[in-house]
Amino acid sequence: MSYICKHVEALDGYTPGEQPHFEGMVKLNTNENPYPPTPRVGEALAAFDWRTLRLYPDPNFMRAREVIAKNNGCSVDNVFVGNGSDEILALFTRAFVEVNGTIGFFHPTYSLYSVLAAIRDAQVKTLPLNDDFTCPTPPADFADLFVWTNPNAPTSRMVDPEVIATFAKTFQGVVLVDEAYADFAPANCMAYAVSPENTNMLVMRTLSKSFSLAGVRFGYCVGPKPLIDALYKIKDSYNMDALAQCIGTAALEDLSYMQANVKKIQATRERVTHMLETRGWTILPSATNFLFAKPPAPMEAAEMFAALREKHLYVRYFPGPTTGQWLRITIGTDEQMDQLLQHL
Repeated sequence: MSYICKHVEALDGYTPGEQPHFEGMVKLNTNENPYPPTPRVGEALAAFDWRTLRLYPDPNFMRAREVIAKNNGCSVDNVFVGNGSDEILALFTRAFVEVNGTIGFFHPTYSLYSVLAAIRDAQVKTLPLNDDFTCPTPPADFADLFVWTNPNAPTSRMVDPEVIATFAKTFQGVVLVDEAYADFAPANCMAYAVSPENTNMLVMRTLSKSFSLAGVRFGYCVGPKPLIDALYKIKDSYNMDALAQCIGTAALEDLSYMQANVKKIQATRERVTHMLETRGWTILPSATNFLFAKPPAPMEAAEMFAALREKHLYVRYFPGPTTGQWLRITIGTDEQMDQLLQHL
């Protein structure tokens, strides 16, 4: 007799990127920021009174919400903070999808979406990307919840935010725009999310990429108050610990530091794109901190991935008919990228 839910027994869990840790490796496989977070994070940690850890953290994360609201020109009532964007994604599947409801997204995209849908025992509807990896516009009745990743991962391409906003106006369910990489892109959907006319779109961000805080689980979303209120109803009682709130708020208060790091990564991204293209690689237009890159023939992506791994240089490979010819390469420091080019 099994005590495990049938749908849990049947699902395949999320597989994160490989996490090697040894001297001399070059880690370009999990889209981490190669530069440290703002020094204000260190100052906040140094000033943190460890004796206060005996107390529960603020369950409504008001200080963090005030900073996020100020940064995005909205009310604190329009802001929800979560234990990483992954927790927010999970809450979306509970708050906006009925039993036997449907969750839609593109394919390929962030592979966690299908896992969260399976955990929720919801129906999944995927919409294939176009042959050039651009996004088609979904039908208005495609699903109860549609997760639109912009820029998309692992393909690195972005859609004009106006296209998504227009889609949301006719869509019959909730639209979640996952903007994990928005700070590396030339435009985003935040202005549409905070618009008084918006009723069904939320924009989600993470501090893992542009803010260099992958080691601290901190994500947030912005949108209409009724939808935000629904998330507060179902969240864990104290879902954000005191240290994460302290560190995340310090980082969010120093946008100029983050933006300076983003500019460095963008410059490196353009340089490496040019150098790879001169060697015969095919590179999709990137609005992220990574490249989706196809090696020149006759080299296969799987073969290249394995050869680089033997040299302790880690990139990401996604097998399959759609993605199996491509590698996802995180943009590291100039020194790291020069090592990659040397190995290639």
